[in-house]
Amino acid sequence: MLIAFKLLGSLALLMFGMKSMSEALQKMAGPQLRHVLGAMTTNRFTGMLTGMLVTASVQSSTATTVMTVSFVNAGLLTLAQAISVIMGANIGTTLTAWIMSAGMSFNVTDLAFPAFFVGIILIYQKRYRYIGDFLFGLAFLIYALGVLRSTGQDMHLGENQAVLDFFASFDPNSFGTTLIFLLLGGILTFCVQSSAAVMAITMILCSSGALPIYQGIALVMGENIGTTVTSNLAAMSANTQARRAAFAHMFFNIFGVIWILFVFRPFVDMVCGWVGYDVTMTKATADTATFLANSAKLSFVLAAFHTSFNVANTFILIWFVPQIERFVCWVIKSKKIDEEEDFRLHFITAGFMKTPELSVLEAQKEILSFSERMQRMFGMVRELLTLSSSHTDKKDSQTGDFNKLYTRIEKYEGISDSMELEIAKYLDSVSDAHLSDDTKAKIRAMLREISELESIGDACYNMARTISRKYNGKEDHFIDNQYDHLHQMMELTNQALTQMNRLMGGRKDSFDVNHTYNIENEINNYRNQLKSQNINDINNHQYTYAVGTIYMDLINECEKLGDYVVNVVEARMGTRQKDA
Repeated sequence: MLIAFKLLGSLALLMFGMKSMSEALQKMAGPQLRHVLGAMTTNRFTGMLTGMLVTASVQSSTATTVMTVSFVNAGLLTLAQAISVIMGANIGTTLTAWIMSAGMSFNVTDLAFPAFFVGIILIYQKRYRYIGDFLFGLAFLIYALGVLRSTGQDMHLGENQAVLDFFASFDPNSFGTTLIFLLLGGILTFCVQSSAAVMAITMILCSSGALPIYQGIALVMGENIGTTVTSNLAAMSANTQARRAAFAHMFFNIFGVIWILFVFRPFVDMVCGWVGYDVTMTKATADTATFLANSAKLSFVLAAFHTSFNVANTFILIWFVPQIERFVCWVIKSKKIDEEEDFRLHFITAGFMKTPELSVLEAQKEILSFSERMQRMFGMVRELLTLSSSHTDKKDSQTGDFNKLYTRIEKYEGISDSMELEIAKYLDSVSDAHLSDDTKAKIRAMLREISELESIGDACYNMARTISRKYNGKEDHFIDNQYDHLHQMMELTNQALTQMNRLMGGRKDSFDVNHTYNIENEINNYRNQLKSQNINDINNHQYTYAVGTIYMDLINECEKLGDYVVNVVEARMGTRQKDA
Protein backbone atom coordinates (compact mmCIF):
# COMPACT_ATOMS: atom_id res chain seq x y z
CA MET A 1 0.00 0.00 0.00
CA LEU A 2 2.83 2.39 0.86
CA ILE A 3 4.52 1.77 -2.49
CA ALA A 4 1.19 2.25 -4.32
CA PHE A 5 0.60 5.59 -2.57
CA LYS A 6 4.20 6.66 -3.27
CA LEU A 7 3.62 5.88 -6.94
CA LEU A 8 0.31 7.76 -7.13
CA GLY A 9 1.62 10.69 -5.09
CA SER A 10 4.76 11.06 -7.18
CA LEU A 11 2.65 10.99 -10.37
CA ALA A 12 0.48 13.76 -8.88
CA LEU A 13 3.63 15.77 -8.03
CA LEU A 14 4.91 15.21 -11.57
CA MET A 15 1.68 16.57 -13.11
CA PHE A 16 1.59 19.50 -10.68
CA GLY A 17 5.25 20.34 -11.32
CA MET A 18 4.73 20.37 -15.10
CA LYS A 19 1.62 22.52 -14.72
CA SER A 20 3.44 25.00 -12.44
CA MET A 21 6.44 25.19 -14.80
CA SER A 22 4.22 25.79 -17.82
CA GLU A 23 2.14 28.50 -16.13
CA ALA A 24 5.24 30.28 -14.78
CA LEU A 25 6.85 30.30 -18.23
CA GLN A 26 3.61 31.64 -19.72
CA LYS A 27 3.56 34.44 -17.15
CA MET A 28 7.16 35.35 -17.98
CA ALA A 29 6.91 35.12 -21.75
CA GLY A 30 3.22 34.83 -22.70
CA PRO A 31 2.83 38.18 -24.54
CA GLN A 32 6.20 37.77 -26.32
CA LEU A 33 5.32 34.22 -27.36
CA ARG A 34 1.98 35.39 -28.74
CA HIS A 35 3.83 38.03 -30.77
CA VAL A 36 6.34 35.44 -32.02
CA LEU A 37 3.56 33.05 -32.97
CA GLY A 38 1.78 35.76 -34.95
CA ALA A 39 4.88 37.11 -36.68
CA MET A 40 6.87 33.96 -37.51
CA THR A 41 4.33 31.85 -39.37
CA THR A 42 4.80 33.22 -42.88
CA ASN A 43 4.90 29.71 -44.38
CA ARG A 44 4.41 26.11 -43.28
CA PHE A 45 8.08 25.57 -42.39
CA THR A 46 8.51 28.67 -40.23
CA GLY A 47 5.12 27.83 -38.68
CA MET A 48 6.37 24.34 -37.81
CA LEU A 49 9.62 25.71 -36.31
CA THR A 50 7.69 28.35 -34.36
CA GLY A 51 5.31 25.75 -32.91
CA MET A 52 8.26 23.58 -31.93
CA LEU A 53 10.18 26.41 -30.22
CA VAL A 54 7.14 27.87 -28.42
CA THR A 55 6.07 24.43 -27.12
CA ALA A 56 9.59 23.58 -25.99
CA SER A 57 9.71 26.97 -24.21
CA VAL A 58 6.45 26.67 -22.28
CA GLN A 59 6.56 22.86 -21.96
CA SER A 60 2.94 22.63 -23.06
CA SER A 61 1.57 21.74 -26.47
CA THR A 62 -1.85 22.66 -25.05
CA ALA A 63 -0.73 26.26 -24.50
CA THR A 64 0.59 26.47 -28.06
CA THR A 65 -2.66 25.05 -29.44
CA VAL A 66 -4.68 27.59 -27.43
CA MET A 67 -2.67 30.46 -28.88
CA THR A 68 -2.90 29.00 -32.37
CA VAL A 69 -6.68 28.55 -32.28
CA SER A 70 -7.08 32.07 -30.86
CA PHE A 71 -5.07 33.53 -33.74
CA VAL A 72 -7.10 31.56 -36.30
CA ASN A 73 -10.32 32.90 -34.77
CA ALA A 74 -8.90 36.41 -34.83
CA GLY A 75 -7.93 36.09 -38.49
CA LEU A 76 -4.21 36.51 -37.72
CA LEU A 77 -3.42 32.96 -38.88
CA THR A 78 -4.98 30.81 -41.56
CA LEU A 79 -6.04 27.28 -40.68
CA ALA A 80 -3.18 25.99 -42.88
CA GLN A 81 -0.65 27.99 -40.84
CA ALA A 82 -2.25 26.71 -37.63
CA ILE A 83 -1.86 23.11 -38.80
CA SER A 84 1.87 23.64 -39.40
CA VAL A 85 2.22 25.18 -35.91
CA ILE A 86 0.44 22.18 -34.36
CA MET A 87 2.84 19.86 -36.21
CA GLY A 88 5.75 21.76 -34.66
CA ALA A 89 4.09 21.57 -31.25
CA ASN A 90 4.09 17.77 -31.52
CA ILE A 91 7.88 17.86 -31.91
CA GLY A 92 8.39 20.45 -29.15
CA THR A 93 6.41 18.45 -26.62
CA THR A 94 8.83 15.50 -26.96
CA LEU A 95 11.34 17.47 -24.88
CA THR A 96 9.25 16.46 -21.86
CA ALA A 97 10.01 12.78 -22.54
CA TRP A 98 13.77 13.51 -22.62
CA ILE A 99 13.56 15.33 -19.26
CA MET A 100 11.66 12.38 -17.78
CA SER A 101 14.05 9.80 -19.24
CA ALA A 102 17.00 11.64 -17.65
CA GLY A 103 15.16 11.66 -14.33
CA MET A 104 14.44 7.94 -14.61
CA SER A 105 18.06 7.06 -15.44
CA PHE A 106 19.93 9.12 -12.83
CA ASN A 107 19.24 9.97 -9.19
CA VAL A 108 18.27 13.63 -9.57
CA THR A 109 16.31 13.99 -6.31
CA ASP A 110 19.10 15.93 -4.58
CA LEU A 111 18.90 18.65 -7.25
CA ALA A 112 15.32 19.42 -6.20
CA PHE A 113 16.22 20.82 -2.77
CA PRO A 114 18.48 23.69 -3.97
CA ALA A 115 15.73 24.56 -6.50
CA PHE A 116 13.14 24.63 -3.69
CA PHE A 117 15.41 26.86 -1.57
CA VAL A 118 16.24 29.37 -4.34
CA GLY A 119 12.63 29.28 -5.57
CA ILE A 120 11.10 30.24 -2.21
CA ILE A 121 13.50 33.19 -1.91
CA LEU A 122 12.59 34.47 -5.37
CA ILE A 123 8.84 33.98 -4.86
CA TYR A 124 8.92 36.58 -2.08
CA GLN A 125 10.68 39.10 -4.34
CA LYS A 126 8.11 40.74 -6.56
CA ARG A 127 10.50 41.28 -9.45
CA TYR A 128 11.60 37.63 -9.67
CA ARG A 129 8.57 35.76 -8.35
CA TYR A 130 7.75 34.16 -11.72
CA ILE A 131 11.27 32.72 -11.87
CA GLY A 132 10.63 31.42 -8.34
CA ASP A 133 7.35 29.82 -9.48
CA PHE A 134 9.22 28.18 -12.36
CA LEU A 135 11.96 26.84 -10.05
CA PHE A 136 9.34 25.48 -7.64
CA GLY A 137 7.57 23.69 -10.50
CA LEU A 138 10.93 22.34 -11.76
CA ALA A 139 11.84 21.19 -8.24
CA PHE A 140 8.51 19.33 -7.90
CA LEU A 141 9.12 17.73 -11.31
CA ILE A 142 12.67 16.63 -10.41
CA TYR A 143 11.63 15.36 -6.99
CA ALA A 144 8.70 13.43 -8.49
CA LEU A 145 10.97 11.81 -11.08
CA GLY A 146 13.41 10.81 -8.35
CA VAL A 147 10.65 9.29 -6.23
CA LEU A 148 9.21 7.50 -9.26
CA ARG A 149 12.64 6.04 -10.03
CA SER A 150 13.20 4.80 -6.48
CA THR A 151 9.63 3.49 -6.25
CA GLY A 152 10.08 1.58 -9.49
CA GLN A 153 13.26 0.01 -8.09
CA ASP A 154 11.54 -0.84 -4.80
CA MET A 155 8.76 -2.62 -6.66
CA HIS A 156 11.31 -5.01 -8.26
CA LEU A 157 9.00 -5.48 -11.22
CA GLY A 158 11.77 -7.08 -13.27
CA GLU A 159 12.03 -9.82 -10.64
CA ASN A 160 8.31 -10.22 -10.04
CA GLN A 161 7.40 -13.48 -11.76
CA ALA A 162 3.65 -12.72 -11.81
CA VAL A 163 4.22 -9.44 -13.64
CA LEU A 164 6.71 -11.03 -16.03
CA ASP A 165 4.30 -13.90 -16.73
CA PHE A 166 1.47 -11.43 -17.43
CA PHE A 167 3.41 -9.56 -20.09
CA ALA A 168 4.89 -12.80 -21.41
CA SER A 169 1.33 -14.05 -22.03
CA PHE A 170 1.16 -11.64 -24.96
CA ASP A 171 2.86 -12.89 -28.10
CA PRO A 172 5.63 -10.30 -28.78
CA ASN A 173 5.58 -11.14 -32.51
CA SER A 174 1.82 -10.70 -32.87
CA PHE A 175 0.37 -7.64 -34.59
CA GLY A 176 -2.67 -8.02 -32.32
CA THR A 177 -0.48 -7.50 -29.24
CA THR A 178 0.76 -4.20 -30.65
CA LEU A 179 -2.83 -3.07 -31.28
CA ILE A 180 -3.91 -4.10 -27.76
CA PHE A 181 -1.16 -2.05 -26.09
CA LEU A 182 -1.77 0.86 -28.48
CA LEU A 183 -5.44 0.89 -27.46
CA LEU A 184 -4.48 0.50 -23.79
CA GLY A 185 -2.15 3.54 -24.01
CA GLY A 186 -4.91 5.63 -25.56
CA ILE A 187 -7.47 4.62 -22.93
CA LEU A 188 -5.06 5.23 -20.03
CA THR A 189 -4.12 8.68 -21.35
CA PHE A 190 -7.78 9.58 -21.83
CA CYS A 191 -8.63 8.44 -18.28
CA VAL A 192 -5.64 10.05 -16.55
CA GLN A 193 -5.87 13.22 -18.73
CA SER A 194 -2.06 13.40 -18.81
CA SER A 195 0.22 11.81 -21.40
CA ALA A 196 3.20 12.70 -19.15
CA ALA A 197 1.85 10.54 -16.32
CA VAL A 198 1.28 7.56 -18.63
CA MET A 199 4.75 8.06 -20.15
CA ALA A 200 6.22 7.94 -16.63
CA ILE A 201 4.41 4.66 -15.88
CA THR A 202 5.61 3.22 -19.19
CA MET A 203 9.21 4.20 -18.39
CA ILE A 204 9.01 2.55 -14.95
CA LEU A 205 7.68 -0.68 -16.44
CA CYS A 206 10.24 -0.75 -19.27
CA SER A 207 13.26 0.33 -17.18
CA SER A 208 12.56 -2.39 -14.61
CA GLY A 209 12.66 -5.01 -17.35
CA ALA A 210 9.03 -6.03 -16.81
CA LEU A 211 7.58 -4.60 -20.04
CA PRO A 212 9.16 -5.54 -23.39
CA ILE A 213 10.22 -2.63 -25.57
CA TYR A 214 7.76 -3.28 -28.42
CA GLN A 215 4.75 -3.22 -26.09
CA GLY A 216 6.13 -0.14 -24.32
CA ILE A 217 6.45 1.76 -27.60
CA ALA A 218 2.93 0.67 -28.54
CA LEU A 219 1.75 2.32 -25.29
CA VAL A 220 3.59 5.53 -26.28
CA MET A 221 1.85 5.50 -29.67
CA GLY A 222 -1.49 5.10 -27.90
CA GLU A 223 -0.65 8.06 -25.64
CA ASN A 224 -0.24 10.22 -28.75
CA ILE A 225 -3.79 9.40 -29.83
CA GLY A 226 -5.31 9.50 -26.33
CA THR A 227 -4.19 13.06 -25.70
CA THR A 228 -5.92 14.24 -28.91
CA VAL A 229 -9.20 12.49 -28.02
CA THR A 230 -9.43 14.64 -24.88
CA SER A 231 -9.01 17.90 -26.80
CA ASN A 232 -11.51 16.82 -29.49
CA LEU A 233 -14.18 15.98 -26.92
CA ALA A 234 -13.58 19.32 -25.19
CA ALA A 235 -13.77 21.10 -28.56
CA MET A 236 -17.21 19.69 -29.37
CA SER A 237 -18.85 22.68 -27.67
CA ALA A 238 -16.38 25.12 -29.24
CA ASN A 239 -16.50 27.11 -32.47
CA THR A 240 -15.82 25.64 -35.91
CA GLN A 241 -12.17 26.69 -36.19
CA ALA A 242 -11.31 25.29 -32.76
CA ARG A 243 -12.90 21.95 -33.69
CA ARG A 244 -11.01 21.91 -36.99
CA ALA A 245 -7.69 22.60 -35.27
CA ALA A 246 -8.35 19.85 -32.70
CA PHE A 247 -9.36 17.42 -35.45
CA ALA A 248 -6.22 18.28 -37.47
CA HIS A 249 -4.18 17.42 -34.37
CA MET A 250 -5.94 14.06 -34.09
CA PHE A 251 -5.56 13.35 -37.82
CA PHE A 252 -1.83 14.09 -37.60
CA ASN A 253 -1.29 11.54 -34.83
CA ILE A 254 -3.63 8.85 -36.19
CA PHE A 255 -1.99 9.06 -39.63
CA GLY A 256 1.42 8.71 -38.01
CA VAL A 257 0.36 5.65 -36.01
CA ILE A 258 -1.08 4.00 -39.14
CA TRP A 259 2.08 4.31 -41.23
CA ILE A 260 4.41 3.41 -38.34
CA LEU A 261 2.51 0.13 -37.85
CA PHE A 262 3.66 -0.97 -41.33
CA VAL A 263 7.35 -0.45 -40.42
CA PHE A 264 6.97 -0.96 -36.68
CA ARG A 265 9.74 -3.42 -35.85
CA PRO A 266 12.40 -2.07 -38.28
CA PHE A 267 11.73 1.49 -37.02
CA VAL A 268 11.92 0.45 -33.34
CA ASP A 269 15.07 -1.58 -33.98
CA MET A 270 16.65 1.43 -35.70
CA VAL A 271 15.90 3.68 -32.69
CA CYS A 272 17.21 1.03 -30.28
CA GLY A 273 20.44 0.87 -32.33
CA TRP A 274 20.88 4.65 -31.97
CA VAL A 275 20.52 4.44 -28.19
CA GLY A 276 22.63 1.28 -27.85
CA TYR A 277 19.91 -0.99 -26.51
CA ASP A 278 20.20 -4.70 -27.29
CA VAL A 279 16.73 -5.88 -28.34
CA THR A 280 17.79 -9.55 -28.38
CA MET A 281 18.87 -9.66 -24.73
CA THR A 282 16.54 -11.47 -22.35
CA LYS A 283 16.75 -12.33 -18.68
CA ALA A 284 17.53 -15.91 -19.63
CA THR A 285 20.47 -15.04 -21.92
CA ALA A 286 22.27 -12.62 -19.61
CA ASP A 287 23.05 -12.20 -15.92
CA THR A 288 20.74 -10.01 -13.83
CA ALA A 289 23.10 -6.99 -13.62
CA THR A 290 23.70 -6.90 -17.41
CA PHE A 291 19.99 -7.38 -18.09
CA LEU A 292 18.98 -4.52 -15.76
CA ALA A 293 21.73 -2.24 -17.15
CA ASN A 294 20.41 -2.87 -20.65
CA SER A 295 16.82 -2.27 -19.47
CA ALA A 296 17.84 1.04 -17.89
CA LYS A 297 18.41 2.39 -21.41
CA LEU A 298 14.76 1.82 -22.27
CA SER A 299 13.64 5.22 -20.94
CA PHE A 300 15.96 6.84 -23.51
CA VAL A 301 14.66 4.48 -26.19
CA LEU A 302 11.10 5.67 -25.45
CA ALA A 303 12.14 9.34 -25.60
CA ALA A 304 14.13 8.78 -28.80
CA PHE A 305 11.21 6.94 -30.42
CA HIS A 306 8.78 9.69 -29.38
CA THR A 307 10.98 12.34 -31.00
CA SER A 308 11.84 10.27 -34.10
CA PHE A 309 8.19 9.36 -34.67
CA ASN A 310 6.97 12.96 -34.49
CA VAL A 311 9.85 14.34 -36.59
CA ALA A 312 9.31 11.69 -39.29
CA ASN A 313 5.53 12.20 -39.24
CA THR A 314 5.95 15.97 -39.56
CA PHE A 315 8.44 15.55 -42.43
CA ILE A 316 5.88 13.43 -44.31
CA LEU A 317 2.80 15.59 -43.66
CA ILE A 318 4.35 19.08 -43.89
CA TRP A 319 4.13 18.82 -47.69
CA PHE A 320 0.39 18.13 -47.57
CA VAL A 321 -0.83 20.96 -45.31
CA PRO A 322 -3.26 22.41 -47.94
CA GLN A 323 -4.78 18.96 -48.48
CA ILE A 324 -5.12 18.42 -44.71
CA GLU A 325 -6.82 21.81 -44.42
CA ARG A 326 -9.33 20.89 -47.13
CA PHE A 327 -9.94 17.52 -45.48
CA VAL A 328 -10.68 18.92 -41.99
CA CYS A 329 -12.91 21.62 -43.53
CA TRP A 330 -14.79 18.90 -45.42
CA VAL A 331 -15.25 16.80 -42.27
CA ILE A 332 -16.19 19.74 -40.01
CA LYS A 333 -18.40 22.12 -41.96
CA SER A 334 -19.30 25.63 -40.87
CA LYS A 335 -22.65 26.07 -39.21
CA LYS A 336 -24.72 28.75 -40.87
CA ILE A 337 -26.94 30.20 -38.18
CA ASP A 338 -28.63 33.52 -37.69
CA GLU A 339 -26.75 35.30 -34.91
CA GLU A 340 -29.96 37.01 -33.73
CA GLU A 341 -31.73 33.67 -33.39
CA ASP A 342 -28.87 31.72 -31.81
CA PHE A 343 -26.60 33.57 -29.40
CA ARG A 344 -23.25 31.95 -28.60
CA LEU A 345 -19.79 33.25 -27.90
CA HIS A 346 -17.48 32.85 -30.89
CA PHE A 347 -13.99 32.91 -29.34
CA ILE A 348 -14.40 31.87 -25.71
CA THR A 349 -14.61 28.10 -25.64
CA ALA A 350 -15.79 26.51 -22.43
CA GLY A 351 -13.32 23.88 -21.37
CA PHE A 352 -11.38 23.74 -24.64
CA MET A 353 -7.70 23.58 -23.76
CA LYS A 354 -7.79 26.60 -21.44
CA THR A 355 -4.57 28.01 -19.98
CA PRO A 356 -5.05 31.06 -17.73
CA GLU A 357 -2.45 33.46 -19.14
CA LEU A 358 -3.46 32.83 -22.75
CA SER A 359 -7.20 32.95 -22.12
CA VAL A 360 -6.96 36.76 -22.09
CA LEU A 361 -6.43 36.81 -25.85
CA GLU A 362 -9.66 34.86 -26.43
CA ALA A 363 -11.54 37.23 -24.13
CA GLN A 364 -10.17 40.26 -26.01
CA LYS A 365 -11.45 38.89 -29.31
CA GLU A 366 -14.84 38.17 -27.76
CA ILE A 367 -15.02 41.74 -26.48
CA LEU A 368 -14.17 43.02 -30.00
CA SER A 369 -17.07 40.93 -31.31
CA PHE A 370 -19.28 42.43 -28.56
CA SER A 371 -18.17 45.93 -29.53
CA GLU A 372 -18.86 45.40 -33.24
CA ARG A 373 -22.27 43.96 -32.41
CA MET A 374 -23.15 47.10 -30.47
CA GLN A 375 -22.28 49.28 -33.48
CA ARG A 376 -24.53 47.10 -35.66
CA MET A 377 -27.29 47.57 -33.07
CA PHE A 378 -26.83 51.34 -33.26
CA GLY A 379 -27.04 51.09 -37.06
CA MET A 380 -30.46 49.43 -36.65
CA VAL A 381 -31.59 52.31 -34.42
CA ARG A 382 -30.61 54.77 -37.17
CA GLU A 383 -32.54 52.68 -39.68
CA LEU A 384 -35.53 52.62 -37.31
CA LEU A 385 -35.48 56.42 -37.14
CA THR A 386 -35.43 56.58 -40.95
CA LEU A 387 -38.45 54.26 -41.15
CA SER A 388 -40.31 56.36 -38.58
CA SER A 389 -39.76 59.50 -40.66
CA SER A 390 -41.86 58.06 -43.54
CA HIS A 391 -45.36 59.31 -42.75
CA THR A 392 -47.29 57.74 -45.62
CA ASP A 393 -48.95 54.32 -45.44
CA LYS A 394 -47.55 53.74 -42.01
CA LYS A 395 -50.26 51.21 -41.21
CA ASP A 396 -49.39 48.96 -44.16
CA SER A 397 -46.11 47.30 -45.23
CA GLN A 398 -43.93 49.97 -43.62
CA THR A 399 -45.40 49.19 -40.19
CA GLY A 400 -44.43 45.53 -40.62
CA ASP A 401 -40.85 46.49 -41.47
CA PHE A 402 -40.74 48.87 -38.50
CA ASN A 403 -41.98 46.25 -36.04
CA LYS A 404 -39.65 43.58 -37.44
CA LEU A 405 -36.64 45.88 -37.03
CA TYR A 406 -37.72 46.88 -33.52
CA THR A 407 -37.98 43.18 -32.59
CA ARG A 408 -34.40 42.61 -33.83
CA ILE A 409 -33.18 45.50 -31.67
CA GLU A 410 -34.94 43.93 -28.67
CA LYS A 411 -33.12 40.65 -29.37
CA TYR A 412 -29.80 42.49 -29.60
CA GLU A 413 -30.45 44.06 -26.20
CA GLY A 414 -30.95 40.58 -24.72
CA ILE A 415 -27.80 39.37 -26.49
CA SER A 416 -25.78 42.26 -25.05
CA ASP A 417 -26.92 41.32 -21.52
CA SER A 418 -25.98 37.67 -22.14
CA MET A 419 -22.58 38.56 -23.58
CA GLU A 420 -21.73 40.74 -20.59
CA LEU A 421 -22.64 37.94 -18.16
CA GLU A 422 -20.87 35.16 -20.10
CA ILE A 423 -17.64 37.12 -20.66
CA ALA A 424 -17.63 38.29 -17.03
CA LYS A 425 -18.14 34.69 -15.85
CA TYR A 426 -15.26 33.54 -18.07
CA LEU A 427 -12.94 36.31 -16.83
CA ASP A 428 -13.92 35.51 -13.25
CA SER A 429 -12.95 31.85 -13.75
CA VAL A 430 -9.63 32.89 -15.33
CA SER A 431 -8.87 35.33 -12.50
CA ASP A 432 -9.06 32.46 -9.99
CA ALA A 433 -5.73 31.20 -11.34
CA HIS A 434 -2.28 32.56 -10.46
CA LEU A 435 -1.75 35.38 -12.97
CA SER A 436 0.88 37.99 -13.72
CA ASP A 437 0.20 41.58 -12.64
CA ASP A 438 -0.07 42.62 -16.29
CA THR A 439 -2.76 40.01 -16.95
CA LYS A 440 -4.67 40.95 -13.77
CA ALA A 441 -4.72 44.59 -14.92
CA LYS A 442 -5.98 43.50 -18.35
CA ILE A 443 -8.81 41.50 -16.76
CA ARG A 444 -9.86 44.49 -14.64
CA ALA A 445 -9.87 46.67 -17.77
CA MET A 446 -11.89 44.09 -19.71
CA LEU A 447 -14.52 43.85 -16.97
CA ARG A 448 -14.93 47.63 -17.20
CA GLU A 449 -15.10 47.43 -21.01
CA ILE A 450 -17.92 44.88 -21.08
CA SER A 451 -19.89 46.86 -18.48
CA GLU A 452 -19.67 50.00 -20.63
CA LEU A 453 -20.49 48.05 -23.82
CA GLU A 454 -23.62 46.70 -22.16
CA SER A 455 -24.53 50.29 -21.29
CA ILE A 456 -24.17 51.16 -24.99
CA GLY A 457 -26.66 48.36 -25.74
CA ASP A 458 -29.05 49.79 -23.13
CA ALA A 459 -28.73 53.27 -24.66
CA CYS A 460 -29.51 51.90 -28.13
CA TYR A 461 -32.55 50.04 -26.78
CA ASN A 462 -33.75 53.18 -24.94
CA MET A 463 -33.57 55.12 -28.22
CA ALA A 464 -35.45 52.38 -30.06
CA ARG A 465 -38.21 52.39 -27.42
CA THR A 466 -38.48 56.17 -27.63
CA ILE A 467 -38.74 56.05 -31.44
CA SER A 468 -41.33 53.23 -31.21
CA ARG A 469 -43.37 55.16 -28.64
CA LYS A 470 -43.29 58.20 -30.90
CA TYR A 471 -44.15 56.15 -34.01
CA ASN A 472 -47.12 54.37 -32.41
CA GLY A 473 -48.31 57.34 -30.31
CA LYS A 474 -50.70 60.19 -31.01
CA GLU A 475 -48.12 62.98 -30.85
CA ASP A 476 -47.29 65.07 -33.88
CA HIS A 477 -44.41 64.03 -36.09
CA PHE A 478 -40.93 65.53 -35.86
CA ILE A 479 -40.36 68.39 -38.24
CA ASP A 480 -37.72 68.03 -40.98
CA ASN A 481 -35.13 70.07 -39.04
CA GLN A 482 -35.45 67.73 -36.07
CA TYR A 483 -34.86 64.68 -38.27
CA ASP A 484 -31.83 66.40 -39.82
CA HIS A 485 -30.40 67.20 -36.40
CA LEU A 486 -31.02 63.67 -35.12
CA HIS A 487 -29.31 62.11 -38.13
CA GLN A 488 -26.35 64.47 -37.72
CA MET A 489 -26.05 63.64 -34.02
CA MET A 490 -26.28 59.92 -34.79
CA GLU A 491 -23.58 60.28 -37.44
CA LEU A 492 -21.23 61.80 -34.84
CA THR A 493 -22.09 58.99 -32.41
CA ASN A 494 -21.43 56.38 -35.09
CA GLN A 495 -18.01 57.97 -35.75
CA ALA A 496 -17.23 57.54 -32.06
CA LEU A 497 -18.26 53.86 -32.24
CA THR A 498 -16.07 53.37 -35.33
CA GLN A 499 -13.06 54.81 -33.51
CA MET A 500 -13.79 52.57 -30.53
CA ASN A 501 -13.86 49.44 -32.72
CA ARG A 502 -10.67 50.51 -34.48
CA LEU A 503 -8.95 50.52 -31.08
CA MET A 504 -10.53 47.24 -29.94
CA GLY A 505 -9.31 45.45 -33.06
CA GLY A 506 -5.88 47.11 -33.33
CA ARG A 507 -2.86 48.06 -31.25
CA LYS A 508 -2.96 50.66 -28.48
CA ASP A 509 0.32 52.30 -29.45
CA SER A 510 -0.99 53.20 -32.94
CA PHE A 511 -4.29 54.68 -31.70
CA ASP A 512 -4.80 58.44 -31.24
CA VAL A 513 -7.13 58.77 -28.25
CA ASN A 514 -7.45 62.53 -28.85
CA HIS A 515 -9.61 61.81 -31.89
CA THR A 516 -12.15 60.11 -29.62
CA TYR A 517 -12.08 63.05 -27.19
CA ASN A 518 -12.59 65.49 -30.08
CA ILE A 519 -15.67 63.58 -31.27
CA GLU A 520 -17.03 63.53 -27.72
CA ASN A 521 -16.56 67.30 -27.44
CA GLU A 522 -18.38 67.74 -30.76
CA ILE A 523 -21.27 65.61 -29.46
CA ASN A 524 -21.44 67.57 -26.17
CA ASN A 525 -21.33 70.95 -27.93
CA TYR A 526 -23.93 69.87 -30.47
CA ARG A 527 -26.19 68.56 -27.69
CA ASN A 528 -25.94 71.92 -25.87
CA GLN A 529 -26.66 73.81 -29.10
CA LEU A 530 -29.73 71.66 -29.87
CA LYS A 531 -30.96 72.00 -26.28
CA SER A 532 -31.03 75.79 -26.56
CA GLN A 533 -32.54 75.66 -30.04
CA ASN A 534 -35.23 73.23 -28.84
CA ILE A 535 -36.44 75.71 -26.21
CA ASN A 536 -36.63 78.47 -28.82
CA ASP A 537 -38.49 76.27 -31.30
CA ILE A 538 -41.08 75.29 -28.66
CA ASN A 539 -41.54 78.94 -27.73
CA ASN A 540 -41.98 79.77 -31.42
CA HIS A 541 -44.66 77.03 -31.67
CA GLN A 542 -42.80 75.05 -34.33
CA TYR A 543 -43.75 71.86 -32.45
CA THR A 544 -45.33 70.92 -29.13
CA TYR A 545 -43.55 70.53 -25.81
CA ALA A 546 -44.29 66.77 -25.85
CA VAL A 547 -42.59 66.38 -29.25
CA GLY A 548 -39.65 68.48 -28.03
CA THR A 549 -39.25 66.25 -24.95
CA ILE A 550 -39.09 63.05 -27.04
CA TYR A 551 -36.68 64.77 -29.42
CA MET A 552 -34.31 65.79 -26.61
CA ASP A 553 -34.56 62.31 -25.05
CA LEU A 554 -33.01 60.91 -28.23
CA ILE A 555 -30.36 63.64 -28.35
CA ASN A 556 -29.42 63.10 -24.69
CA GLU A 557 -29.28 59.31 -25.16
CA CYS A 558 -26.81 59.81 -28.03
CA GLU A 559 -24.69 62.01 -25.77
CA LYS A 560 -24.75 59.34 -23.02
CA LEU A 561 -23.77 56.71 -25.56
CA GLY A 562 -20.79 58.87 -26.53
CA ASP A 563 -19.71 58.97 -22.88
CA TYR A 564 -19.89 55.17 -22.68
CA VAL A 565 -17.71 54.96 -25.79
CA VAL A 566 -15.09 57.18 -24.14
CA ASN A 567 -15.17 54.96 -21.04
CA VAL A 568 -14.53 51.86 -23.17
CA VAL A 569 -11.62 53.59 -24.95
CA GLU A 570 -10.09 54.73 -21.66
CA ALA A 571 -10.43 51.23 -20.17
CA ARG A 572 -8.62 49.72 -23.16
CA MET A 573 -5.93 52.44 -23.17
CA GLY A 574 -5.43 52.15 -19.42
CA THR A 575 -6.07 55.85 -18.76
CA ARG A 576 -8.16 57.41 -16.01
CA GLN A 577 -11.87 57.84 -16.53
CA LYS A 578 -12.61 61.21 -18.07
CA ASP A 579 -15.18 63.34 -16.35
CA ALA A 580 -18.39 63.49 -18.37
